[in-house]
Amino acid sequence: MVCRNKDKAEAARADIIRESGNTEVHVHILDLSETSQVWEFVEAFKRQYPSLNVLINNAGCMVNKREMNSNGLEKNFATNTLGVYILTQSLIPLLQKSRGPRVITVSSGGMLVQPLRAHNLQSQGGFFKGAKVYAQNKRQQVVLTEQWAKAHQVIHFSVMHPGWVDTPAVSASMPQFRQMMGERLRTAVQGADTVVWLALSRAAPATPSGSFFQDRKPVQTHLPMAWTHSSTKDVQKFMGQLETLAQRARPQAAEPQPGSPTEPSPALDVQHHV
Repeated sequence: MVCRNKDKAEAARADIIRESGNTEVHVHILDLSETSQVWEFVEAFKRQYPSLNVLINNAGCMVNKREMNSNGLEKNFATNTLGVYILTQSLIPLLQKSRGPRVITVSSGGMLVQPLRAHNLQSQGGFFKGAKVYAQNKRQQVVLTEQWAKAHQVIHFSVMHPGWVDTPAVSASMPQFRQMMGERLRTAVQGADTVVWLALSRAAPATPSGSFFQDRKPVQTHLPMAWTHSSTKDVQKFMGQLETLAQRARPQAAEPQPGSPTEPSPALDVQHHV
């Protein structure tokens, strides 16, 4: 589990061990909003583990005012998009060494009302609204997943909407929405169902890689007659900008050292990013 808060992570780890009886649950501390730290984490992880079976990108944030991280990047974008890009892109070599590897990214149905704004990934200028920026980030995750699926056919990529779930994050970021939805919100267990199914079921890899899922079924990524479709040019521009921003934030210490001795640990079953 890759977590930001050590105390909450250790509590979750203890719960998992108690419920499952599996003591092989390990915690790594990382703030995904800090881009340079993501680089440092992935390089350390690759030195420790020779392969990776499943990666679940579940971290996310909705910051309701424009804030910057230490690399000068807008915090929602840094967490929801660029951090996911660096983490997944860097771990693809380890995933390719596994049998039937999978990557699941937890997106949101909110992305259905937002296009890919390749010209303004960090929401510069104009009125800043956290919910809108979040939805744009989630559209970016969908496009990323589609591009990864085309480029890496050995890995099964998927992105999903868990439904509207009653979580502390929803309460803190969208209190009016939570009050309006009331009992119609799902439980955390219900929200996690499709994530777990995509990670573990035998049926999931039979579905097309790169699909967007809800309730264990592939669903459309655009509403009928929507204006949210992206041109090939915009997608290419988006991917190029991500790589440029990622490399700019890469610390020199995170550069892999050719020929450096390493002694990897046994392969990790599931690297659950929360």
